[in-house]
Amino acid sequence: MILYILHQSCVAESTLIYNVLSFGAKPNGVIDSTQAFLDAWTAACASSDSTTLYVPKGRYLLRNAMVFKGDNCKSTDVTFRIDGTLIASSDYQILGQSNNWLSFEGVTGVSIIGGALDAKGTALWACKLAGSTDCPNGGATSLSFTNSKNININGLMSLNSQMFHIVINGCQDVRIQGVKVNAAGNSPNTDGIHVQLSRNVAIFNTSIKTGDDCVSIGPGTKDLWIEQITCGPGHGISIGSLAKDLEEEGVQNVTVKNAIFKGTQNGLRIKSWARPSNGFVEGVQFLDVLMFNVQNPIVIDQNYCPHNINCPAQVSGVKISDVVYQNIQGTSASAVAIKFDCSATNPCSGIRLENVSLTFRNQEVQSHCANANGKIVGSAQANSCL
Repeated sequence: MILYILHQSCVAESTLIYNVLSFGAKPNGVIDSTQAFLDAWTAACASSDSTTLYVPKGRYLLRNAMVFKGDNCKSTDVTFRIDGTLIASSDYQILGQSNNWLSFEGVTGVSIIGGALDAKGTALWACKLAGSTDCPNGGATSLSFTNSKNININGLMSLNSQMFHIVINGCQDVRIQGVKVNAAGNSPNTDGIHVQLSRNVAIFNTSIKTGDDCVSIGPGTKDLWIEQITCGPGHGISIGSLAKDLEEEGVQNVTVKNAIFKGTQNGLRIKSWARPSNGFVEGVQFLDVLMFNVQNPIVIDQNYCPHNINCPAQVSGVKISDVVYQNIQGTSASAVAIKFDCSATNPCSGIRLENVSLTFRNQEVQSHCANANGKIVGSAQANSCL
């Protein structure tokens, strides 16, 4: 069924609405609706007009990995309006061998408005945490956009992803707003939002509770703006890990503003492996941040090796420069709250601390620096090692 909605304006514009129920989707959470959703996408893409793929209230089982491709999509304005919940199979083996659950590839002008994704990841986490050899190697990212542009994600909730919740990879002009991410604090590798090889991405008014980085920023990220974000539980906001490869694109122009961290493992972190790389980080601003009982509030770690197994034990080639920490307030869960462990051959430069005030058990925190150059402006920790 197709409905036409006319918008009053000087020139009437029509939006075609494709209801997934008309393509055989069942809102009972029991019968698989995978094919119905793919058929609705195909129909929406066949039109060159603005189109809306509508998901009414209910629970829709999407049992299999799904790829929404832009190759043959005539429309450059497709909206997924979701009033229901999309659920994965409770059998983690079904999605566990896939990289992604819902994947958009090469699309332009796609918006996802509202709704919830429930990837049923808890059983897979339990398998991994138990050290079982029967677990799938990895797991599925709940929502992925690859090689796409003009993307809008607004008001979506992501629950219990198997691995990453949302991935933006090789994209341009992306806006994520009002998103909520929820997973247990011990859920492995469940990054909230991962951005890499992408330009002009903005994340606003987002709440992330998960078991890994709330936001992870990979190589090739340029012009990323994050504002009004709450993180915790989780591992904080991380640039990296970098230096996974010798040939690696840099990270440029990243701003994090008005962020709150609650009980996280880290706050603001930049991390790279200790191996040669032509990667770099430059032009980063961390502004107006509140920390509540954060284990490692401010970290640059260029000897990153999370499990201390097969560590490269070399020197990081990643050059980190022009990083500003301004108006960082709150409490640390450890005495050493500021750690700059930079590369011996490529020391950090242009580090700037301005109005940084952190306490540990009502005492001023300590700081540790290695190969870090910068300055303190205005009030900051009196015992800063810069």
